[in-house]
Amino acid sequence: MDIVEEYLKAGTNKGLYYGGAFQKSFGEQSIVVRNPATSEVFTTVPDAVENDVDAAVFAARAGYEIWSKIDAIDRAQYLRRFADIIAKNIPKLALLETLVTGRSIKEMRAQMARIPEWIEYFSGIAMGLEGESNVVKGGYVTITHYESLGPVALLTPWNHPILILVKKMAAALAAGNTCVIKPSELAPVSPLVLAALATQAGLPNGVVNVVTGGPVTGAALCGAEDIHYIDLTGGTATGRKVAAQAGERLVRSTMELGGKTPIIICEDTDLEGAIAGTLFAAFVASGQTCVSGARFIVHEKIYDRFTKDLAARADAITIGDPMADETQMGPVISMASQDRCTRMIAQAKADGAVQISGLEPAVLQAPFDKGFFIRPTILKDVKPHHKLFLEEVFGPVISVTPYKNETEALRLANTGNFGLGVSIWSQDIARAHRLSLGVRGGVVWLNDHHRNDPRSVWGGVRDSGFGKENGWDALKAYMTKKSVIVRTAPGHDDWFAGSTRYG
Repeated sequence: MDIVEEYLKAGTNKGLYYGGAFQKSFGEQSIVVRNPATSEVFTTVPDAVENDVDAAVFAARAGYEIWSKIDAIDRAQYLRRFADIIAKNIPKLALLETLVTGRSIKEMRAQMARIPEWIEYFSGIAMGLEGESNVVKGGYVTITHYESLGPVALLTPWNHPILILVKKMAAALAAGNTCVIKPSELAPVSPLVLAALATQAGLPNGVVNVVTGGPVTGAALCGAEDIHYIDLTGGTATGRKVAAQAGERLVRSTMELGGKTPIIICEDTDLEGAIAGTLFAAFVASGQTCVSGARFIVHEKIYDRFTKDLAARADAITIGDPMADETQMGPVISMASQDRCTRMIAQAKADGAVQISGLEPAVLQAPFDKGFFIRPTILKDVKPHHKLFLEEVFGPVISVTPYKNETEALRLANTGNFGLGVSIWSQDIARAHRLSLGVRGGVVWLNDHHRNDPRSVWGGVRDSGFGKENGWDALKAYMTKKSVIVRTAPGHDDWFAGSTRYG
């Protein structure tokens, strides 16, 4: 039985993964992992203690001494083998992701099919990373080249356990670093499997390591002396803590944090296309992505028709068993998430918003009647001071607000402190581009949403974080640029014997 099949069996707990093998935790505590579609216990993983983290970082250092010395061309060959092994396991990895996250199998098959692209892309561009040289004043040549950093910490979320991990890991490994991964305690299984697959692909022991656990484990990893970069995707509150810890140690970091994604619908939009596209934006992954379309800002001329048609489409979404091919939307990740959605809906209605979809609670047959399901929910006439307008829900609950002109649309879109994703829907490309220049966000889609590619730079501003994923920016973030200065002028200078040359 291969490693993915082992972990597809409920109850599998092989321990932590570092140094190229599964390892028993030094601690005695475990974390329960539930299937959110049924609330049943799927498995447990170790709650790693500081000694576990130290051992994993030590293994990453040993792996780094080998991996960093391999030429980028040869590293690319290892990484392509890793991508090939992932590709062969896509059907089983999709099943595993669905079991742990509750995402529909249709979604996970589509997402998993693209995972190898990130590894192939970064292994490719790393081979083309070139230094520079310049002849400078005074008879000198400066030569620059890029070097890896060392062991790095990757802190990954539960909503895209494989995708977000691979986005980070592909860049880090292609740059010549080794990784210690701390996945979310809600979905920690897939990263363990990926680490084992990396070893199967022939990557040296210690190149990919995983410690499972909660906030204490994460703090221990971020504080480890031999960690040289911290890359987190998570909530804004967690990001502030991790960034402060990184700042205290003067360790570079990337923070991809929360969002309250505005969607601007102009009066000249292709209404049918906009409804189809923004329905996907709002409710794919049960609304549990950092760029989920959460705050619809719709021109008053088309407001009534748009909200009516969007609500009808939302109520037609099929929810239920995530493993069923006909299911279009699964549960949210946990009871806490379900409760937060319910509270936000109640608060919005108390504030005066009008609920126009998801009016009837989800009624499902056992065992899914115990799952953490929330129907796709739309509330219209939400005001910019309402909690639903300002705060992230991270679930299938969206607000709709009318606007009169572009100035008001931008004011509404830029309300609050987030700045990650935005989408703008208009058939007038000049208008759409004009709005894109005025809106606050690190990723802006015009007449589309949620599209991602290893070549498309991704990252936010303000409370949505800093630093970039994807593209050359991500690869170079995992490296340091060294300058070597070569004297070419004849003879030598002697300052203390009377030379007047300085600098």
